[in-house]
Amino acid sequence: MYRQMKPFDPRPLPLDGLDLGSFLRLAGEANRTLARYDGLLAGLINPQVLLSPLTTKEAERSSRIEGTQAELGDVYQYEAGVQLGESLAYDSQEIINYRTTLSVAHDSLKGRPLSLSLIKGMHAILLESVRGQDKSPGEFRREQSWIGARGCTIDEATYVPPGPLRVLDHLENWEAYLTHDEVDPIIQAAIVHAQFEIIHPFIDGNGRLGRLMVPLFLFKSGVLAHPMFYLSAYLEANRDEYYARLDAISKNDDWDGWIRFFMQAVVEQARNNSDKVRAINDLYEQMKERIQAATHSQYTITLLDSIFSRPVFRSTALLETTGIQRSTLMALLRHLKESNIIRTLFEGSGRTPAVLVFPDIINIVEERTVF
Repeated sequence: MYRQMKPFDPRPLPLDGLDLGSFLRLAGEANRTLARYDGLLAGLINPQVLLSPLTTKEAERSSRIEGTQAELGDVYQYEAGVQLGESLAYDSQEIINYRTTLSVAHDSLKGRPLSLSLIKGMHAILLESVRGQDKSPGEFRREQSWIGARGCTIDEATYVPPGPLRVLDHLENWEAYLTHDEVDPIIQAAIVHAQFEIIHPFIDGNGRLGRLMVPLFLFKSGVLAHPMFYLSAYLEANRDEYYARLDAISKNDDWDGWIRFFMQAVVEQARNNSDKVRAINDLYEQMKERIQAATHSQYTITLLDSIFSRPVFRSTALLETTGIQRSTLMALLRHLKESNIIRTLFEGSGRTPAVLVFPDIINIVEERTVF
């Protein structure tokens, strides 16, 4: 016999009675590590290019929390036109949608606030042409939802979010809190993310969208110069605690435990992200010298930026992205292969060109040898 589960109504924001001062020591550490990471970003000539693989990896990690199985290499092969199984292809498209959503939101936030209308637009991109496309993309839910084991009834659910008639009221309160002058922006980011997950405003995609809120909020708050902060690796590695801490808010009003968990995630991931950024920047500088030595070409930076952004590719795609004349490009690629900067992943066949890979960047991001 299961007890009747009632929809949960979260506390309004800002939270009353929360001793935010008790978090300031940990918040100080989180702010320092995040500031050092942001300083590294500021020193990059073109962070969008250099950190493109990290952004794709974040999209993969966040989607994996929700059950996707595709890995970074799968995503790049899918983009290069390699035929994958149906499941991996769907997973790869979900990851690409996540990355696209972050990029579109970043551009939008340069001239507008982080708002409910923007979030609806982000949700529509996130679910475009993937498995959630039949679950009202870009629309707040108009039905009761619940969370639990696959196929469970509402009475068997582990969590029942607010009823559909209360969703917009909670979202408007949440939206107003985005511009609230909280004691610390990282504490506020923790509350912003958790409250979004508690409201669960969409039928599908709430987890991924809620995690996207973190770098976007920190960017809009001025904590980050670019919304390129990758938290999902920690959340995936600590998935059980991640869900338990969120669950404890609705069950025990334990905001303290959640905020401490979130700030520890920020500290650890800011350090990890910093290490990755340094390694990627070092690789970029090394490859700049190696490509110039191998090709003696005026197109060194153009080539380098292209293979950093899309490290698995066909020559036809590189022709489009670089604008380099075909005969020149083919000669340059031959030099890169002879210098072991790139290699052939799949041989060409007939009119289908070979699939090439720049393995070093993928191996840094994955922290293991993939190609």
